[in-house]
Amino acid sequence: MNVADKKRLLREMLFARRFEERCYEAYVERKIGGFLHLYSGEEACAHGVLDAAKPGHDYVITSYRDHIHAIKCGADPRKVMAELYAKETGSSRGRGGSMHIFDVGHRFMGGYALVGGPFPLAAGIAKAIKMKGGDEICICFLGDAANNQGTFHESLNMARLWELPVLYVCENNLYGIGTRIDRSTAVIDQYKRVSGYNIPSAQEDGQDIEKVFKAAKKAVNHVRSGKGPYFLELMTYRYRGHSMSDSNAYRSKGEERMWSNRDPIIMLRDRLIEAGHISKADYKAMDNEILDEIEDDIIAFAESSPQPRVDELEKYTLAENDPWVYGGGR
Repeated sequence: MNVADKKRLLREMLFARRFEERCYEAYVERKIGGFLHLYSGEEACAHGVLDAAKPGHDYVITSYRDHIHAIKCGADPRKVMAELYAKETGSSRGRGGSMHIFDVGHRFMGGYALVGGPFPLAAGIAKAIKMKGGDEICICFLGDAANNQGTFHESLNMARLWELPVLYVCENNLYGIGTRIDRSTAVIDQYKRVSGYNIPSAQEDGQDIEKVFKAAKKAVNHVRSGKGPYFLELMTYRYRGHSMSDSNAYRSKGEERMWSNRDPIIMLRDRLIEAGHISKADYKAMDNEILDEIEDDIIAFAESSPQPRVDELEKYTLAENDPWVYGGGR
C-alpha cells in the first residue's frame, strides 16, 4: 500500500465516519425513520477488504449495517442518503430504507434485515459466477452473532463442497445487539469455527487498515485463483449501540475507552503525520471539505428530493394485489 493509497483511504474512512454521524443527527431530527444501524468504528474493515478486491466488478453482499459498504462499491452517497430519507431518488426508490440499500449496477447486491440471510445468497451468487466461468468473486460481510444461524453452517458446507469463489468476512464487534459474544457462542474465535468445513481462515486486527488490506489481499487472491472459499475474521468495535433504539448501557466505559484509543481513522492519520506525508492542518482541511460536501450536496439532495407517490405504493412489488394470492379466494 503506497502513500497515495493511504491518503485516499484516510479520506474515504473519514467521509464514512462523517456520513454516519450525519445520519445519526438526521434520525434524531426525525428526518430518517425506521431502523438505523451505524458503522462508526468499523471503517477499516469495509475499506481495507474492498480495496484489496475489485469493487464494482466483484459482487458484495452484507447485512443491515450496509451504508458504507454500498458507497465503497461505488453507490452514489446522495442516493444512499435519499434512501434513508425514504425519497423517490433513493437507491431503492425510498421503499427499502437503511437496511435495504442496493446498487446492482455496481454489484452491491444489498443489505439484508434477516440475520444470517446473506450467507446462502452469497453462495448462490458464487455458484452463478462459477457456472458462467467469470473471474469475479463474491464477498459476504457478516457479523459475529450471525454465525450461530443454521444458514452459516449450511452455506459454508456447500461453498467448500462446490469450491465456490466466495470470501466470508466476519466483522466481529464482540456483541450481538446487547449480548457479548462469550455469553452466546461456545467458540469465541470465529475463524476457528470453519475448520469443520476444511475452509482456510485467518483472524486480523480490524482497526488497522494496513493489516486488514494485507490479510484481505491474501484472502482475495486465494478465492480468485479458484481454490474455493476463504473466511476472514476482523476484530473491530462499533462506537454506537446496535441500532438507534439501543441505549448501549451494557458496555463498560473502560472497554469503550480502550477501543476508542484504537480508532482506525486516528491510527492511520497519526502514521501519515508522523511520516511527514500530511500535516494536522491538511487533515483539518480535509475534514471541513467532507463536512461541507455532506451538508451542501448530499443532505441537500436528500431533503429536496420528492417523496414516493401514494398511487405508486405497489410499484416494484412481485405479487399482484389479487385476493386469490392472499387466500381470499374469488
